[in-house]
Amino acid sequence: MSDYVIMTDSCCDLSAELAAELELEVLPLRLELEGRSYRNLLDGGEIGFQEFYSKVRSGAMPVTSAVNVGEFDAAMRPILEAGKDILCLCFSSALSTTYQSAVIAGRELEEAFPERKVRVVDSLCASMGQGLLVWLCAQEKKKGKTLEEVLDFAEGAKGNICHWFTVDDLNHLKRGGRVSAAAALFGTMLSVKPVLHVDSQGRLIPMEKCRGRKASLLALVDHMEKTAVEPERYPVFISHGDCREDAEFVAEEVRRRLGVREVYIHYVGPVIGSHTGAGVMTLFFVGRER
Repeated sequence: MSDYVIMTDSCCDLSAELAAELELEVLPLRLELEGRSYRNLLDGGEIGFQEFYSKVRSGAMPVTSAVNVGEFDAAMRPILEAGKDILCLCFSSALSTTYQSAVIAGRELEEAFPERKVRVVDSLCASMGQGLLVWLCAQEKKKGKTLEEVLDFAEGAKGNICHWFTVDDLNHLKRGGRVSAAAALFGTMLSVKPVLHVDSQGRLIPMEKCRGRKASLLALVDHMEKTAVEPERYPVFISHGDCREDAEFVAEEVRRRLGVREVYIHYVGPVIGSHTGAGVMTLFFVGRER
């Protein structure tokens, strides 16, 4: 069996404890906020999750940046020097240049280390949807599967990682061009909460509008009920923008309605949270299709 490392980036939004348990190598994306630069570390070591969302609620406007080629080179090179191969699962290429940077670094390093393998997967996932794909791949690795076998698994499974989410503040989606200024204004006045998903190409797509927060949370579970595959077998991942009570509400609904046994809850990290704002609520699960 080949010896290899599973690498990903911090937009997986896994907890630092879970990432360590899965033996992952995780590269942080970055953000600029109020004149300072921070790495999006899984443990919130440079900017805490609650601190970040407090600043966003106060009107701070973060700017984010991807992992660059040099950072991938610096992380990958010691692994290859140690005689190990790399399977790198990246944040959706539709939302970030992180994947492209990993591909470039991997190709250059394979030339420098012709006996080693660097395989890079465009997860087409975001937040803990990416985290769920990484978790599933780590389980395959634990079964003794080779790098190429887990690579094939990842490519086959990524289209079944369903992403559903809602936001509390439409203005952040307006900044990112996801809704118009007029829609954001009238939606905010009418307490309209959009429900969105990440499609098969890794893009954020508005799907429906709900009147009120609770209706939008229940809509996430409704979508899971329509498309989930063996919900009692696979874990459900939930991430949130500093609204733990809402996350617990959704977790209880999926347990009650679908017999889900295992739920992982964690924050939406500051890089993705920069584009969604505080109060974002997400639900990720294995389904027939996205």
